[in-house]
Amino acid sequence: MKRIAIACLALLSVCAAHAGVRIEHWVAPSGARVFFVETHALPILDVQVDFSAGSAYDPPGKTGVAAMTRGLLDAGAGGMDEEKIAGRIVDLGVRLSGSGDHDRAGLNLRTLSAKSERDAALDLLRTLLSQPSFPEAPLAREKTRSIAAIQEADTRPDSLAAKRFAAAIYPGHPYGASPTADSIGRIARDDLVAFHRDHYAATRAVISIIGDVSRAEAEAIALRLTDALPPGVAATELPAVKNPARETVKVAHPATQAHIHVGLPALKRGDPDFYALQAGNYSLGGGGFVSRLMKEVREKRGYAYSVYSYVAPRKLEGPFEMGLQTRREQADAALKVAQDVLAEFLAQGPTEKELAAAKRHLIDGFSLRVDSNAKLLGYLAVIGFYDLPLSYLDDFPKMIQALTVKDVRAAFQRHVKPEHLVTVIVAGD
Repeated sequence: MKRIAIACLALLSVCAAHAGVRIEHWVAPSGARVFFVETHALPILDVQVDFSAGSAYDPPGKTGVAAMTRGLLDAGAGGMDEEKIAGRIVDLGVRLSGSGDHDRAGLNLRTLSAKSERDAALDLLRTLLSQPSFPEAPLAREKTRSIAAIQEADTRPDSLAAKRFAAAIYPGHPYGASPTADSIGRIARDDLVAFHRDHYAATRAVISIIGDVSRAEAEAIALRLTDALPPGVAATELPAVKNPARETVKVAHPATQAHIHVGLPALKRGDPDFYALQAGNYSLGGGGFVSRLMKEVREKRGYAYSVYSYVAPRKLEGPFEMGLQTRREQADAALKVAQDVLAEFLAQGPTEKELAAAKRHLIDGFSLRVDSNAKLLGYLAVIGFYDLPLSYLDDFPKMIQALTVKDVRAAFQRHVKPEHLVTVIVAGD
């Protein structure tokens, strides 16, 4: 039976495209917000539980507590040690994983939907979420591992560039903080217990459910997973993101390749300009070899093997970024080309041909991004956590198709202001 269960789980990627998905939403008696898609194509249940417990909520001076708390949920819970928990996962034939970013943290579960298997898997997830014990031995091990990883990363130019860039575009803001060996060293078990108590509460939870269960069963699942969570504290508002002053930060490093990042805080989740920025970014630097940055920086001048741009919305303004690596002696020249490409794009926007290509890519590729329960669960979690419209999956291709060059140009001019662009160069001459 276990082999059959595991084989069924492996088939999850084989699922029909989810056009016209019907998303149901309610608030559980525990206060958790629930988002549900009912589908009986496979005897599978996917559940994701997210909390407002990302790294932006780390306590002062102890950056890394949020990630450590999430990472040790399965190190001990409900009287079980990590070995017993790992054995239980294998015995049940489930897939359990976790994730965390600046805004959120949580766990997701995939199991067979038959009642006996489902109930046992949900009991395990409930225990991990509500009764973690954060044992001292796994904590000490994880601190040692994290400190070693940070110390190693701080020798690499790519890691240094990413950290300095985040700190520069988010000065004094939690989005700009990165764990250090010192901040990890200060973390004690009591910090994890307190963080879990305050942030892993039902009122801060978003539950995403998709699969072979009814609405009534989904309601019972949501309550079951959250009715034993700690009461928590009222969600605190993150401090407002302030636009940085335009500056160039150079960091010395002996590497032969210069690592260059250019950008600023740009876009919140739910901003109506999201669609225009996505389409425009495809033409600017997100479309690989069809993008302007790739053509101008790599193909015409050979300054870089890879050059890119992206927009990453968050609860507060997430970054717009351009990045490239090049030989250190040509860093200034490569940067000048990238800056000129951006300036021209801000002034004129994409051409009609570029926008048409971006529309084809985004619309035609969208169905592939929601063609399985696992992929759809990711979108469902984003829709729920960030309060996006329940019609988001249907709206996306329509909103992209309706864009004009004027729309894209205006959106970029509103969000990517040259007077706030920060440049970080590691290992440049």
